[in-house]
Amino acid sequence: MFKKTLACSLAILSLTANLAHAGEAEIRKAVTALFGPGIKVDAVRKAEVLNLYEVRIGNDILYSDEKGAYFIQGDIIDVNAHQNLTEVRKNKLAQIKFSDLPLELAVKTVRGNGKRIFATFEDPNCGYCKKLAKDMVGMTDYTVYTFLYPILSADSGEKAKAIWCSTDRAKAWNEWMINGTAPSAASCATPTDKVVALGQKLSVHGTPTIFLTNGERIPGALPAAQLEQALNRVASAR
Repeated sequence: MFKKTLACSLAILSLTANLAHAGEAEIRKAVTALFGPGIKVDAVRKAEVLNLYEVRIGNDILYSDEKGAYFIQGDIIDVNAHQNLTEVRKNKLAQIKFSDLPLELAVKTVRGNGKRIFATFEDPNCGYCKKLAKDMVGMTDYTVYTFLYPILSADSGEKAKAIWCSTDRAKAWNEWMINGTAPSAASCATPTDKVVALGQKLSVHGTPTIFLTNGERIPGALPAAQLEQALNRVASAR
């Protein structure tokens, strides 16, 4: 009797697993038919609501019925919870493992006790990065690892090289970003190629991009007050 019950349970579990993936092939085929073979579907999974399927294409999320007959492009809002479920899911997918970041390739700046830690990807010629640097002047008790990510122009690469080759990288970086004092030209081996490859791997498409120690990604510059809140939230959750 026990063996029959166990066999029946395993059969039900197997059927449930098959049903969960029943629409994946159809959905992938429909995406190809709609967008062309050049569009790659990264993942298909059952969404948490409305009996829909989540279709992930790069950083974008679409929703589909199980046959791929209909696609929905847009956000799902949970009215009762006042929560954008699509945005929550995107943020989760964008998270990284902070401990995997090669911090030795970044410019390290310490203020105060340095206890609150985060990392940024920034271009020396990025206006929003300069705004972030100026907003952070009044902050203390943090350590920021700045990956020099020169993606805007050839001159960005030259400035990144001069900053990295300075005797005091943190000072050179902040003097340029805050005061507009250009670093003196210098020559040395730089990790620029490795940093650019890392940024591409992490899908960093714009600067600044901020990473918190819990893996959370924040695209764009934050006002100091909001950055303080984010850092304190992560610190209190440890």
